[in-house]
Amino acid sequence: MTTRLTDAGADATASTAMKQASSSGAPVPHVWRMDDGRQTLVLASVNDRLAQVVYWGATLPADENLYTVMAAHVIDVTGGMLDENPDLSICPEAIRSFPGQPGLIVRDTDGTPLLPKFCLESAIQNGTLELVYADKENGLTLTALFSVDTQSHMITCQHTLDATRPVHLHWLSAPVLPAPQQSDEMIDVSGRWCGEFQLSRTAWSAGMRYRENRTGRTGHEHFPGLLIPCIGTTNTQGECYGFHYGWSGGHKMIAEELQDGRRQIQFGHAARMETAPATQFKTAPLYITYSDTGLNGCATSFQRHLRDRIVTWPKPGKPRPVHYNCWEAVYFDHKLPVLREIADRAAALGAERFVLDDGWFGNRDDDTRSLSDWEVDPRKYPDGLTPLVEHVHALGMTFGIWFEPEMINEDSDIHRAHPDWVFGSEDQTLGRQQKALNMALPAVRDFLYDRMSKILRETDIDYIKWDHNRVLPMPDAAQTRGSYALIDRLRADFPHVEIESCASGGGRIDFGIMARTQRVWLSDSNDALERLRIQHDAALFLPLAVTGSHVGPRICHTSGRVLDISFRAWVAAQRHMGFEMDPRELTDYEARVLTEITSWWKHHRHWMYQADILRLDSADPAVIAEQQLARDGSRFVVFAGKAATSAQIAPRPLRLTELDPNATYRISLANRETASHLSRGTTALKTQALDLSGSYLMRTGVTLPWSFPERMWVIEGERL
Repeated sequence: MTTRLTDAGADATASTAMKQASSSGAPVPHVWRMDDGRQTLVLASVNDRLAQVVYWGATLPADENLYTVMAAHVIDVTGGMLDENPDLSICPEAIRSFPGQPGLIVRDTDGTPLLPKFCLESAIQNGTLELVYADKENGLTLTALFSVDTQSHMITCQHTLDATRPVHLHWLSAPVLPAPQQSDEMIDVSGRWCGEFQLSRTAWSAGMRYRENRTGRTGHEHFPGLLIPCIGTTNTQGECYGFHYGWSGGHKMIAEELQDGRRQIQFGHAARMETAPATQFKTAPLYITYSDTGLNGCATSFQRHLRDRIVTWPKPGKPRPVHYNCWEAVYFDHKLPVLREIADRAAALGAERFVLDDGWFGNRDDDTRSLSDWEVDPRKYPDGLTPLVEHVHALGMTFGIWFEPEMINEDSDIHRAHPDWVFGSEDQTLGRQQKALNMALPAVRDFLYDRMSKILRETDIDYIKWDHNRVLPMPDAAQTRGSYALIDRLRADFPHVEIESCASGGGRIDFGIMARTQRVWLSDSNDALERLRIQHDAALFLPLAVTGSHVGPRICHTSGRVLDISFRAWVAAQRHMGFEMDPRELTDYEARVLTEITSWWKHHRHWMYQADILRLDSADPAVIAEQQLARDGSRFVVFAGKAATSAQIAPRPLRLTELDPNATYRISLANRETASHLSRGTTALKTQALDLSGSYLMRTGVTLPWSFPERMWVIEGERL
């Protein structure tokens, strides 16, 4: 066995522990430590068994004795228990009497269940930590890999299982982490179409919180994220542990409390997703982080890591362009003169990218036909897309286009020619009158590549809206890997093209798909009131840079709600801004307001792109508020959206966060001219800028003017 270990802290206690082990003939325990400046992770292996996480939390002193930490981690035994508590290891093994859910369930080539028993083969720590364990009797090797990022404070961990012959995998967890004993609840994420990122709080109790997404995509229903706050934690204070599983094909999460009180967190692919035997299986990366600054500490780690480490930008440093998407203006009714007029108006409002949505190809007059027939419709575009693209470019905008590559309609030329390309059974339930293509087939991927690359080569396109509008008939990891392979091939050959991940809105958002794309369509709901909440909760994982948010039509197409243009525009300005309505419906007043707010967003986007989105603890539950803080702390903007009628008359002060208590900040209302005539008092912010200390702003807070529900106050702040 080769091993390179960190300094365990060679003090008297450590020496004693090592001497006692040596004199008794027992192997010396192994300990490993990883630090990123905010958190420490300590793993230990006793008797060459699978490592356990014996500490994960705030940074330990550099000279902390890790053998003592390991010893202090051990819990007592009493009547009715085994003589020694089975390890809660990074992959709990059933054969070692572990009473909870095992980290690996595997069968031999002939279907015989295997009960692995792993022993340490090697450990190498050099920036990353690689632990290799072998079960020679069963011919299995388990490799655990851990890496830390000192800038984003993210720890990435992953498991790989190798076998000497093809075996059947039922379940493989990424490295298993303990959950804190000081927590009384967990927060995971559910949702639905037009209602993504709903936070679910579940109390800890003996037993298991089991969530599994078997839809074959990331899913509106089960975003692969988990937050575990300690008691008393809020958005802005307290300890929290965060998890995200970076995989787009459906996942399983286990949060289990054993009868002895210990708790474990497991994440992996949905069970039984590997339909064929193989000699190697890998989990997706599991991203974990610890915060001592509330939920926001986890949120900013996920935001930074996604933006700065996961996403690859075709044109780094270029400002995020204001989008215009034509879907809710024309749907399938494409007429070149109408689209030109719409493009003219969108450009005048401040749009910088025009996206041609569904309806440009095949015989596509509704959503029942032509998916997979990726050729320009000559009825709608007799001269191809070039006349529209040239018109858009002449207006100073770039051009984007919609595809739904993984899907097929039965009423399509390709389905009639290749029914064998369909994924799933012939009599499957359709979704939006469509089926999925079998992305595991090289012929399918080659066909899609040829059709899509032809459009990209013949037309000056810099953006793809990549949609995925139905769940799969069954989960299959090969389907996801096939989709990844197609995107990777297109990205390699068209590196200048940016891709948005859309799946009926937010149905495919995770770090796996974001390693291949640059934007997500958070929800099909352009209702600003619904978006206010969705964006607020999605910010626990997603930064502004990737989160598309559009100003919808006056009458929202998904909710029927009518909202003021100012509220709609400011909600979109919280993220990557765009428009998705018929601009011909705008009154002169609405066009002026939208133009002004778009100009405001363009003026601030250079620093908001890298800002941390911090959720504020609002004393008024009717107010959903966030603070976007520049990376250097020099400036901020607060968006305080009033989602409902307050119980009290006057607004409660809104406490800010993460400011320098000894610094002075100048704050002002960016939109004070929108104050209602019913706001009759002399609130200072209505008429002037205020210079206040960070201490005051964080402890007392900002006193805002009165406003109607469904309105937004925007506060700009600058450190003097």
